[in-house]
Amino acid sequence: MKRRTMGRTEGGAGHRRGGALWVASALLGMALLAACASGGGRQAPEDAAGPRPGGRLPSRKVRPGISVLLTDSIALVKGKRVALVTNQTGVDEKGRSTVDLLAADPRAVAAGVKLVRLFAPEHGVRGTADRPNLPDERDEKTGLVVHSLYQRTTIAPPDSLLQDVDVLVVDLQDIGTRTWTYVGVVLYAMQAGERRGIPVVVLDRPNPITGARTEGGILDSALANPAYPTGSNRTNGFALYPMPLRHGLTMGELARLFQAQLKLGTRLVVVPMQNWRRAMWFDDTELPWVRPSPNMPSVASALLYPALVPFEATNVSVGRGTDLPFQRFGASWLDAPRVVRLLEDLNMTGVRFRPERITPVQPGDGKFAGRNIPSIRIDIEERERVQPARLGAAILWALRKAHADSLRVTPAGFDLRMGNARQREALMAGEDPDGVIDRQLPAVLAFERDARRIHLYR
Repeated sequence: MKRRTMGRTEGGAGHRRGGALWVASALLGMALLAACASGGGRQAPEDAAGPRPGGRLPSRKVRPGISVLLTDSIALVKGKRVALVTNQTGVDEKGRSTVDLLAADPRAVAAGVKLVRLFAPEHGVRGTADRPNLPDERDEKTGLVVHSLYQRTTIAPPDSLLQDVDVLVVDLQDIGTRTWTYVGVVLYAMQAGERRGIPVVVLDRPNPITGARTEGGILDSALANPAYPTGSNRTNGFALYPMPLRHGLTMGELARLFQAQLKLGTRLVVVPMQNWRRAMWFDDTELPWVRPSPNMPSVASALLYPALVPFEATNVSVGRGTDLPFQRFGASWLDAPRVVRLLEDLNMTGVRFRPERITPVQPGDGKFAGRNIPSIRIDIEERERVQPARLGAAILWALRKAHADSLRVTPAGFDLRMGNARQREALMAGEDPDGVIDRQLPAVLAFERDARRIHLYR
């Protein structure tokens, strides 16, 4: 089979198509700030500094939304009773907790901020839990109960807990992929704010895998469910809106997208970061990396997460319970050398593969617990060239080609993550992974074009 778009060497129509997407992403990612739409957010602070010679970004430490709130936007919460949705990722550039800052920072105290309620998403307020039905906890410093928003799936802040609240503040770290449940928490908080007539303030944070890349399957509109979660509407918290797998937006921009596209009446304000630009990776920001979940130890795992997250709905381990989750995949039946050869024949950009053996220890997904199994490690060589959605498509194609009798895929769960049934069916039928992904390009480019109006950063 002739390989094209994913090749390391230049040439071929498919490669040019993949290159065109990358160029379009970069151009759109560096577009000028759009005007803030209908109360959807404040304009980001100016940062005119350009790249250094050789393409490196200038070193200007990013200040997250919580820092900007305390220094120049404290009026948004002055004298207010605040409900805060956050977890361990809600910290400032010095690593100080947003909970502690709103409760005890002199600027918040002087402004009469009253922290009255705490909520936490999946994985709990400390980010260490890896199971459903999380109980409420208690914050030791403030004495407040931390109400869990993760039961069987993600839930909204209950109306009963918002009756004495003046403003709902959200400070959570996204990882740049459509399937992240913290995004669902933001949407549900906005819907809860609309129901109760409470303003919602989103404190923005970086997209760790840059805001200059958009790719992967658009979630089928028939699968997207942005409705407010209720007893009769069992939402999942991650298949919310028809957007690409790698969306290229920040959490604040996602909130603005939902506000505009879902016609929400929420009184939304996004407090932007200072000094962040779309081309930045998380390690360019000089902010502390705090694991957003137990299985997200690094930016490398975040970058490869879009490739492997669909395999949560298969009998393939994605490395949960190992030291490199979402950087390897394995199964007891895997012929790792054979699958590596199939993947290497695709000459994929930015990555290499190598067989190894792993033993998942108490994996959250329960796959192959305590068993030594063959696996394949994905090594990132040039992260700017990695296209995780293409990588995920190639892995499914290779596993099906090598192990048609052993691979088991749960269609509904897989499609919710990869995006639609057509992609899965085509890859399982042996279609060229490049061609399958290339068919998504017009829709991805259209999404990028439309997203410019909710961008907060260059």
